[in-house]
Amino acid sequence: MFVEKGGRTVENDLLRIKVRGDDGYRTFSVRVKEQTLLGIEEIVKCSGRSRNEIIGLMLEYALPRIKIESDEK
Repeated sequence: MFVEKGGRTVENDLLRIKVRGDDGYRTFSVRVKEQTLLGIEEIVKCSGRSRNEIIGLMLEYALPRIKIESDEK
């Protein structure tokens, strides 16, 4: 709690800033073919969503649908 001159409490006037990374998200970079990026940009333009949001939605959709296949016999 912080107290200003005159005894007024100003705790609710604080600007609270969380430490980066505590929201469960992580940042990384990825290289994609230009054609892939053009496709993503078209989706961004049509949907009004950010590139980051579109890529996140695509990854969330794809992850449970991936099957790893081996060439080994």
